[in-house]
Amino acid sequence: MSNKIIRWGMIGAGDVAEIKSGPAFQKVENSKLVALMRRNAEKAADFARRHQVPEWYTDAAKMLDQADINAVYIATPPDSHLDYALMALEAGKDVYLEKPMAMSIDECQTINKVVAKSGRKLVVAHYRRALLAFMKVKSLLEDGAIGQPKLALLRILQPANSSIIAQTETNWRVQPEVSGGGLFHDIAPHQIDLMLNYFGNPATYQGNALNQAQLYAADDTVNGSIVFEDQMLFQGVWCFSAPEAFAQEEVQIIGSEGKITFTFYGSEIHLQQGDKRQTFSFEHPPHIQQPMIEQVVRYFRGEQENPCPGEVGERVIRIMNAFTT
Repeated sequence: MSNKIIRWGMIGAGDVAEIKSGPAFQKVENSKLVALMRRNAEKAADFARRHQVPEWYTDAAKMLDQADINAVYIATPPDSHLDYALMALEAGKDVYLEKPMAMSIDECQTINKVVAKSGRKLVVAHYRRALLAFMKVKSLLEDGAIGQPKLALLRILQPANSSIIAQTETNWRVQPEVSGGGLFHDIAPHQIDLMLNYFGNPATYQGNALNQAQLYAADDTVNGSIVFEDQMLFQGVWCFSAPEAFAQEEVQIIGSEGKITFTFYGSEIHLQQGDKRQTFSFEHPPHIQQPMIEQVVRYFRGEQENPCPGEVGERVIRIMNAFTT
């Protein structure tokens, strides 16, 4: 058993880090958040004070020079993921990298090559695969609760000001030069990653994207399908300009002997087997990334396998690109 404490430096201390992830680094066993970097000095100092982080910086390179840091959490928008990931890896730190992994397939490949060459470790923050609700879906599938899975149908239809999208001052999520695309690029990595986690390797994938409402430069409507190696079909539609009255967020997985229904932002799993219906209820943790961070810490300590390797992050980007280009 390793006695190593994972001592984190965090690059980016904005909305994502405030509740979803940041506090969890202080609560997970064998984990300490010892430093953070944010370009705005006032905001960096404020975050450090409120979350009891001993050191703060406005320069990532200076933070990476802090000798006791052995891992880095990168929580910035996607346009800076490549640069910060390479800086951290070259400084000899293990990396927990927010999703989407990077802006392009080439950037993902560059990061993965440096990981392999450096001997360091990297995990992509597809944290929903570590939540009990989505683990329950996986166990139901593996236990044959619905027989052979045949079809997965995803519908995320949301108004322009959707409550499931985090709000920020700059609204960078709809700026393709910062986010890589639109709101699809912000939330779809989680959904596509779970489909890969549930159904394995994709054989083919294709899709199309539209900017129907013309509210910003990015596409607001995306349609995509994946055929998995065992002939399981996934079909998804994401629309972020739907009338509010018709808002919907649901996944149905239909098998030869039943159906599983769930949402990505709810806490119930519904199982139907003929006339028999069951509901499984879960309570998400207050810091929703904490279960994944627990696994990341164990991986960095050498106690388990990688919960979400960079190769998975790259595959998700490939599928997203096929849906939108």
